[in-house]
Amino acid sequence: MNRVDAARLRDLVLAARGSPMLRMNDNLHGIHDRIHRILNATEPGTYVRPHRHVEPPKVETLLVLRGRGAILILDDAGDVRERCVLSPQGPDFVVEIPAGAWHTLLALEPGTVWFEVKAGPYAPPGPLEIAPFAPAPEDPEAQGYLARLLASL
Repeated sequence: MNRVDAARLRDLVLAARGSPMLRMNDNLHGIHDRIHRILNATEPGTYVRPHRHVEPPKVETLLVLRGRGAILILDDAGDVRERCVLSPQGPDFVVEIPAGAWHTLLALEPGTVWFEVKAGPYAPPGPLEIAPFAPAPEDPEAQGYLARLLASL
């Protein structure tokens, strides 16, 4: 039995806070499993470059176990089409991202932990899955872009 308890979430949050990217994953699945289940601790200021899952197409389901976070769906030009703020207190608890939709997630509170489910097995993102309209994480423009995304809420 694979359990997720408060201590596991606390340790994951501490690891995220100590990470240069301000986030940390804890996989509940094996790399070749057909269904991937991931805990993802994120801190405000982390930048998740917009991406999509098209090769093969994958629906992604997310919920926030702790803290508060936002999911943004973007169009091909990078404009925000939809937004959803999730937290354990609601009013929204779970979001399903359609296969092929550009998306990113934003940590709105310290210690935000997401639970993510999508089809496996893992495949590194291909060139069609990384948003050409968004700066790479190492680009000096990335933090300004993140600020614009946050302002869209």
